[in-house]
Amino acid sequence: MNNILIFGMTENPGGVESFLMSYIRKINRGNFKFDFLCNSHDKIAYEDELISYGCEIYHITARSKDYKKYKREMQQFFKENASQYDTIWVNVCSLANIDYLKYAKKYGIKRRIIHSHNSMNMDSKLRGLLHAYNKRHIDKYATDFWACSKEAGEWFYSKQIMQGANYKEIKNAIDISQYKYDEDIRIAYRKKYGVEDKFVIGNVGRLQFQKNQLFLLDIFASVLKKKPEAILWMIGQGEDEDKIREKIQKLNLGTAVKMLGVRNDVPNLLQAMDVFVFPSLYEGLPVTMVEAQAAGLPCIISDKVPEECIITTNLVTTQKLTDSPKIWAEHILRRAKNTRTDHYDEIKSHGYDIEEAAKWLQNYYIAHSGE
Repeated sequence: MNNILIFGMTENPGGVESFLMSYIRKINRGNFKFDFLCNSHDKIAYEDELISYGCEIYHITARSKDYKKYKREMQQFFKENASQYDTIWVNVCSLANIDYLKYAKKYGIKRRIIHSHNSMNMDSKLRGLLHAYNKRHIDKYATDFWACSKEAGEWFYSKQIMQGANYKEIKNAIDISQYKYDEDIRIAYRKKYGVEDKFVIGNVGRLQFQKNQLFLLDIFASVLKKKPEAILWMIGQGEDEDKIREKIQKLNLGTAVKMLGVRNDVPNLLQAMDVFVFPSLYEGLPVTMVEAQAAGLPCIISDKVPEECIITTNLVTTQKLTDSPKIWAEHILRRAKNTRTDHYDEIKSHGYDIEEAAKWLQNYYIAHSGE
């Protein structure tokens, strides 16, 4: 039995959480036990499902809320539990806080994986400075260095680490079969939401600065001037929700924008869309882009999204963030009459099939157990 402690799950079912769940659902849990350490006492995304798999969920106080209590609880946790784990797998978007790796090393967890899921600082200037400092010292605490893309690797690691044997780029794989284009689902969902005669633009992602949904609203306002029957579906939750609602009112977008929140039927909603718009300011390698392409959905993305996520070149148009909303709208409207097709085999051939990716990860853990 391989016992693996995972850090990186939060209460928000975002990209990292979806990534982890995709793998955990497919790995043979008869050979592995996954437990989760969380720096919050709030219930994490998918907690009930994880518990049903036999996972233990450990909550400690957030560092930002009570630093002394956080340090005390962290030390107590590792002192009492570290001996039962072969591996700690730390999934983060910044190296501003690497305490989990430090305590894991101090209390004897042999394999310590740091996994980068982003490519730029999304926090304060102070956390950016902490990230830069820890980047220079990360090899003192981690044994394995993973990233979701080359850009994410460069954000976390030195060239020396990236050229080493312990650096790996791990695919943000998905269950492609869930997203395979299905005309029947498209017709049914468009009827269910009353959008049979609408031009449906979609966006999936956490509602925050990085995802740039405020700019997306400017783009959509330009689309509406040319195509009044257009609607925008925004799927997700996050700290910018109030700002987004205020801007919807300011631009008089009314009922043309639907904020759908967190959903468990994203594969079906993607089937119903006509175009996927993703104007992010920066990314690691977004899972939602893989999902949209698996659904055969035309995508308009910013030039800040890594090229590695462009799997189906005929589906994806890259647009400069410096271009005006009007120019973005023109490119979106060019996709209005695209015929949807199936891209299952193409996505699979690029290594994004979770069945194969989970087997690789499973074999990797088995091969390195006991080291």
